Amino acid sequence: MIINLNQQNPEPKKIEQIVTVLKNGGIVVYPTDTIYGLGCDIFNKPAIEKIYRFKKREGKKPLSIMCADIKDISKYALIPDYAFVLLKRYLPGPYTFILKAKNSMPGSFLSKNKTVGVRIPANTICLEIIKALGSPIITTSLNLSGEPVLSSPSQLNKEVKNQIDLIIDQGSLPQIASTIVDLTADPPKILRQGSGEFAL
Repeated sequence: MIINLNQQNPEPKKIEQIVTVLKNGGIVVYPTDTIYGLGCDIFNKPAIEKIYRFKKREGKKPLSIMCADIKDISKYALIPDYAFVLLKRYLPGPYTFILKAKNSMPGSFLSKNKTVGVRIPANTICLEIIKALGSPIITTSLNLSGEPVLSSPSQLNKEVKNQIDLIIDQGSLPQIASTIVDLTADPPKILRQGSGEFAL
């Protein structure tokens, strides 16, 4: 199923349609403020397994989550005072921040040291989906592991599209991913320089 939404004012009925797919264990392609993401409900283990199979990801490489706001992040990750200041400064925006996970976070996609990447994208469609769902969603790039990031869902072949339950096609997006910053390090460490400029 392929749909498109109004970027500034996403149609509530379409948001409801997307949330129904997520609640039923589906995986969804969606636009962010950087690249297209592939996601599911973080509490649906079969859907997470489906994403790993789609990505052909070896060794259960950790996935990140997308939240609605910092309060939402605090439910699932530990936020030290210095990290809170940085989150307030840079989010919403094109950043993924690594934090220590709380016990409330499902362990099926965490790193070995129990950390999780968190995002609050500056994208109204993403935020409305998360708010309507009532929980964060997985966020990972729309590509097979080791292959280039896709700028548009139209680049997916038919066989691959058939593995996805719903695609939000908003046209072509830049192929520059988020900047990843490890906030468990002292001082914070940039793990990947992406579209967001980061400075302490």
